[in-house]
Amino acid sequence: MKIKVLIVLVMLAAGFSASAQRGVRIGYIDTEYILENIPEYTEATSQLESKVQKWKTEIEGKLNDVKQKREALNNEKALLTKELIDEREEDLLFEEKEILDYQQKRFGPNGDLMIQKRQLMQPVQDQIFQAVQDIAKAKKYDFVFDKSADVVMLYSAERFDMSEQIIRTISRASKRTQAKNKAERKDAKDEDVIVEINEAQEERQKILDDKKAEREAATEARKKELLEAREAKKKEAADRRAQILEDRAKAREEKLKERNGNTETETNDVPEDRNEDDKVNQEDAPKTREQILEEKRQQKLADREARKLELEAKRKKILEDRKKAKDEKESEDNEDN
Repeated sequence: MKIKVLIVLVMLAAGFSASAQRGVRIGYIDTEYILENIPEYTEATSQLESKVQKWKTEIEGKLNDVKQKREALNNEKALLTKELIDEREEDLLFEEKEILDYQQKRFGPNGDLMIQKRQLMQPVQDQIFQAVQDIAKAKKYDFVFDKSADVVMLYSAERFDMSEQIIRTISRASKRTQAKNKAERKDAKDEDVIVEINEAQEERQKILDDKKAEREAATEARKKELLEAREAKKKEAADRRAQILEDRAKAREEKLKERNGNTETETNDVPEDRNEDDKVNQEDAPKTREQILEEKRQQKLADREARKLELEAKRKKILEDRKKAKDEKESEDNEDN
């Protein structure tokens, strides 16, 4: 494995140095994918799998027969002589050896399975190799690798995949071989021309698609950068505003503390004989909103109490007038009687 990778690296280095001016053209194929898409190969593989399954069933049947015979012998050992037991065991060993020989004949390194696989693979491999040679020469590829071989491909772009081209080339060759008349051969030849033109168009289209994808990716990246920058500016502005508000609140709090501290100091340091002057100064000093509201509230309470007293006085006067009028009326009635 290491030797193969080393050989590939040496080939690449040589290719890069020899083709530095025009650029190296590299392609790859996937043999497994190609084989799966060749009808003749898949049909032959299916037939071979049927044979393999038949061989396996045959071997398993023979092994089961030997197993049953051995179990029967174990059950009958008490009734048999030593000579009969040895003879039957020898027969069983001979049958087992025949089964192993048959298994080796079918599935061994040089067995029928390996031979038929080689017979099945060789024509297809030759076709694939010839198709790779033709396409590589026509399109001037410097290197063509097999993705399913031992050379590890850590990354492979789809535009360098030649597998579909190989499948089409083999299919066209098969059609030309199977053509029965001149018209069919002409159709196969025309199909070659059409496919070559389509391949060129596909290659140009892939280049255009790749460029379009790159532009879209660059546009998306630019949009993302602008959005991130905009969000960063918003966050910075919000943080700055929050900091300004916090600084203002701290300054206001410190100013209030300083003012309260100065007021307490002045109150404690003033002599008793200046209390009256302080009261006068406090009366002359501008009143706060709380003081104004408190004075209004006290004024309302005083007005309400005054109205209450006034109503009470009126009520008493009315009662007194009524009583006085009643007494006067009673005295007049007494005089008349």
